[in-house]
Amino acid sequence: MNIAIVGASGAVGTEFLRVLDQQNFPVDGLRLFGSARSAGKTRMFRGKEYVIEELTRDSDFSGVDIAFTSAGASVSKEYADTITRHGTVMIDNSSAFRMDPDVPLVVPEVNGDDALVRPRNIIGNPNCTTIQMVVALNAIEKLSHIRSVHVATYQAASGAGATGMEELERQCGEISRGEKASVSKFPHQLAMNVIPQVDVFTENDYTKEEMKMYNETRKIMHSDIRVSATCVRVPVMRAHSEAVWLETERPVSLEEAREAFRTGKGIVFVDEERDGARCYPMPLDAAGADPVFVGRLRKDLADDNGLTFWVVADQIKKGAALNAVQIALYLIERGMNR
Repeated sequence: MNIAIVGASGAVGTEFLRVLDQQNFPVDGLRLFGSARSAGKTRMFRGKEYVIEELTRDSDFSGVDIAFTSAGASVSKEYADTITRHGTVMIDNSSAFRMDPDVPLVVPEVNGDDALVRPRNIIGNPNCTTIQMVVALNAIEKLSHIRSVHVATYQAASGAGATGMEELERQCGEISRGEKASVSKFPHQLAMNVIPQVDVFTENDYTKEEMKMYNETRKIMHSDIRVSATCVRVPVMRAHSEAVWLETERPVSLEEAREAFRTGKGIVFVDEERDGARCYPMPLDAAGADPVFVGRLRKDLADDNGLTFWVVADQIKKGAALNAVQIALYLIERGMNR
C-alpha cells in the first residue's frame, strides 16, 4: 500500500508512524505532508528518512492508496478534493466531515462495514471521547438496546495536541518554581486544576465536544440512543477517562455485563484484586496501550435498568491514530485496496 500522512509533524501525525509500524501495516510507499512551516523537516520510519512536503492544491496524490489526515478541520475541507481526486481513500481525523450523511463515521469494532460505502472516498475518524465510549457501549448493546447514556469525561492535555501537552508540562514547571502559571492553549490554568470545558459552548450551553458525543454515538451505532455528556479537562498528559451511566431496555445483570466486556472486541476488562487491593483502569497505565480498558462495573443505584462503569483509553492512540489505521486494515482485509 502507498500511504500518505497529512499533518505529519503533529502529535497524531507522529503517532501514525509509530502505529503503522507496530501494526505491521503493509507500507510500500510513504509520503508525508505538512504546512509551509513543517515542509523540509524529516521523520524516520522503518529505518528510512522521509522529508515532509508542503501540502498545496497542486499536491499530487495519484498512486496514493490511503491518506491519513490530521491537520485540522479547515485543512481537511480545503484539501479533500486534492487528496481524493485520483481515488485515494481519505481517512480524516478532524471534525470536518463526521456528520456529513455521505461520509461514514467508523469505529471498526462497532461499525466497520460502514467504511465499505464511501461515496466521496472520505471516511471520518470519530472524536476521541466517542471512540472509547462506543467500543464499551457496543458490548452492552449486544445484550439489550441502550436507551440513554450519561457520561462525565476526564480528558488529558493530549486532546489539545502537542501544544496542550507542552502547556501542562510548562505550567507544572512554573508552579514548582513558585512562578505564576502561564496560560495560552487552555481557557484556564490546567496544572493543579480541572476545567469543566472542552471546546467552545453552543447555544444549548453544551460544548461542541459534548454535542459530538451525542451526535457521533448515534451515527456510529445506528441508534436512537440519547447521550448527555459533561466534558472536563484534567491535568493528565495522555489517555482519557470516562465515568459512564447507561440505561438499557431490560435489566442487564452484572454477570452478563462482565462476560460482555471480557469478550468484547478491543476491550480489556480490569476487575481483580492484587495484594489485597482492587484494580481498575487508570490513564497512567493506559498511556501507550492499544485497547479500551473498562472497570468499576456496578449496577446503577438510581435506575433498575442501569449500569455504571469506568472507561480509559489512550487519546492519541486508540482515540486517533490507531482507530484510523484499524479502519485502513479493515478495508485491506476486505479487498478494498486498489
